[in-house]
Amino acid sequence: MAAYIVAICAITNPNDDLQKYIAASEELIRQHGGEYIVRGPAETIYEGEAFNGTSLVITKFNDMAALKGFIESDVYQKNVAPLRAGTGLYDIACFNDTAS
Repeated sequence: MAAYIVAICAITNPNDDLQKYIAASEELIRQHGGEYIVRGPAETIYEGEAFNGTSLVITKFNDMAALKGFIESDVYQKNVAPLRAGTGLYDIACFNDTAS
């Protein structure tokens, strides 16, 4: 069953470390069999405020084990995630694909 990381990101300081984070996390996601489904700001907002000034990132993995292999890995936790410190506000959660 597919699993997803969903992140709502309000970038307040798009510095060089954020660019390093983006490149490093993209490579590590690929290494764990993941792929981006959505990455960026909304094209159109029909209701609410949650998407004003934010970007949505949805990353798909084959299963929850692969997702956790990425996000709980020492490489991500110790080397990659710290690169985005001070760059914005991030709400991040993981979901199983219950629609299947």
